[in-house]
Amino acid sequence: MDIDYKKIKMYVGNYDFWYESSQLMQQLMRDQNRKREDKIKDLQNFIQRFSANKSKSKQATSRRKLLEKLEVEEMPASSRRYPFVKFTPDREVGNEILTVEGLSKSIDGINVLKDVSFRINRGDKVAFIGENELAQTTLFKILTGEIEPDEGTVKWGQTITKSYFPKDNSEFFDGVNLNLVDWMRQFSEDQSESFLRGFLGRMLFSGDDALKPANVLSGGERVRCMLSRMMLSGSYVLVLDQPTNHLDLESITALNNGLIDFKEIVLFSSHDHQFIQTIANRIIELTEGGMIDRAMTYDEYLERKEKKQRVV
Repeated sequence: MDIDYKKIKMYVGNYDFWYESSQLMQQLMRDQNRKREDKIKDLQNFIQRFSANKSKSKQATSRRKLLEKLEVEEMPASSRRYPFVKFTPDREVGNEILTVEGLSKSIDGINVLKDVSFRINRGDKVAFIGENELAQTTLFKILTGEIEPDEGTVKWGQTITKSYFPKDNSEFFDGVNLNLVDWMRQFSEDQSESFLRGFLGRMLFSGDDALKPANVLSGGERVRCMLSRMMLSGSYVLVLDQPTNHLDLESITALNNGLIDFKEIVLFSSHDHQFIQTIANRIIELTEGGMIDRAMTYDEYLERKEKKQRVV
């Protein structure tokens, strides 16, 4: 059920069907209006040229009557706003991306990671799953250098650039009195306001919204700012810990499409089944006893896991 334009419309099908159908309807309406506008201009030009010409006056009169009937329908005002998410790496990198060997970590005396080893290759989009969310967050913090492992090594390629989306972003906003343009300026080599506003505008912070203080943003606005920061980075590797938290459906769709289109490395966690299924080409499950690593989609992984459990 699509609630928009002050109306409710029913679509029989899944979310992808609704999204594509609604976008197609909008495009058809825009095309139809454009054709009407062109027709109106043609009629106005003819009337202007030949209304004083006796031999053409009848034709001009008939076109004037046609023009009176031809109206351009206004597009209904929509409450739905889609951000634009596009991650573009600044440069290509070598074959060495990331090697993790024998990683272990305990927090408050509890083993969170145990003997985790894997290698990331070109084109990998890896979803990290598991019952213990702390294990995924801890792994990402180790990979990005925020904390050290108890055992094991993390080796990034020399030319690798990475950008990290933490699950808890409070340190970026709490007590920060900067407006959003100045907030973005902290992370940019290009300090011009027009450049920074371009990235904020992609995430729906345009006009006066780009001058909001960073410390008054809602949870969803903070996430959109963090995504603007990631787009600005031009990194080759994106590390995202639960990026869909606090986002509305339109923003999740935009992020989903942006990560599908991104051709380089994505390491992420999420509760959103569709999000994982459409992005990941590799699944790593972190368990109490270690890890399971499979190069397949999320649905294929779950199906394989279910068959294995039935056999046991």
